[in-house]
Amino acid sequence: MDQEKLWGQETHQDQNDTTKVVSITEAARINNVTRQAIYVAIKQKKLKASKDATRWTIHLDDLEEYRKNKYSRTKSIFDGELLFDNRKGFYSVNQAAQFLNVPAQKIYYATRVGLLKAHRKGAAWVIHIDDIKGYQENYLSRGSKVAN
Repeated sequence: MDQEKLWGQETHQDQNDTTKVVSITEAARINNVTRQAIYVAIKQKKLKASKDATRWTIHLDDLEEYRKNKYSRTKSIFDGELLFDNRKGFYSVNQAAQFLNVPAQKIYYATRVGLLKAHRKGAAWVIHIDDIKGYQENYLSRGSKVAN
């Protein structure tokens, strides 16, 4: 049996309560993404939906499940370990930039010229909190003292 029809049977059981089913447009608005992103999620079978004659409908429970399982860089795993495990002191470039209140490009530049130590894990740069604090003390605070 076709997967869309199978999903359709699951969601149509609860369609008597119309507040539990939304259109693609409404799902996009709820998730703060484009309609195209919702279409792609459906086609990649990451989001359950059913198609009536002309309209896709999405059950709110399925939309919530999709939101929970949606890809997030903070949940990325490399060699079986969490890439940016903040409890162990490992941060992404963007997290380090937010921590230091500087643009991410400044962090990339600091790693490139050797002012900030970072490690490559797969496609991501990982920075330890001790290195972030050292960079802040040795380079960022120095600039503010010179300016005064």
